[in-house]
Formats: sequence, structure tokens, C-alpha cells
Amino acid sequence: MTPELTIHRGITIATLAASQAVDAHCAPGHTAIREQGGGWWLYFVDEDGTVDGYDSPFASHAEALWAAKAAAEFSAR
Repeated sequence: MTPELTIHRGITIATLAASQAVDAHCAPGHTAIREQGGGWWLYFVDEDGTVDGYDSPFASHAEALWAAKAAAEFSAR
């Protein structure tokens, strides 16, 4: 699967398949959404390439995308 990319406020948000590694498909400053374990997880790639994420999944892709866009709004300030 090719990652689905959304750009919001200059932040790239990639939707990945469960088998795709965040660090392999996202550059520093990007956000990733990945379905795994029955939920949609949100990850952030720091400027040094470190991947960090929320400690619980979202129930739907739409909720995860909304949260990713909200984070992009915060980062754009």
C-alpha cells in the first residue's frame, strides 16, 4: 500500500497500513496514522527522527485524522 498523504497547515499526515513502519515512511516533522490492534494510532516524528505517539488508539480513522489536524494547527502557530 502506498501511504495516503494529507497536508494540513504544512504538516504531512501519512495514513499507513499496519505493516508499514512509521520511520520508513515519514520524515522528521511528519505525523502518521496507522491501524493496528483494532484501533487507529497516531504517531509523530520529531526533528531528530524519533517516533513518539499517543498511548491509546482512536476508534476510527476520521477521529485520528481530526486529532492529527488539531496537532498540526498547534504546530503551525
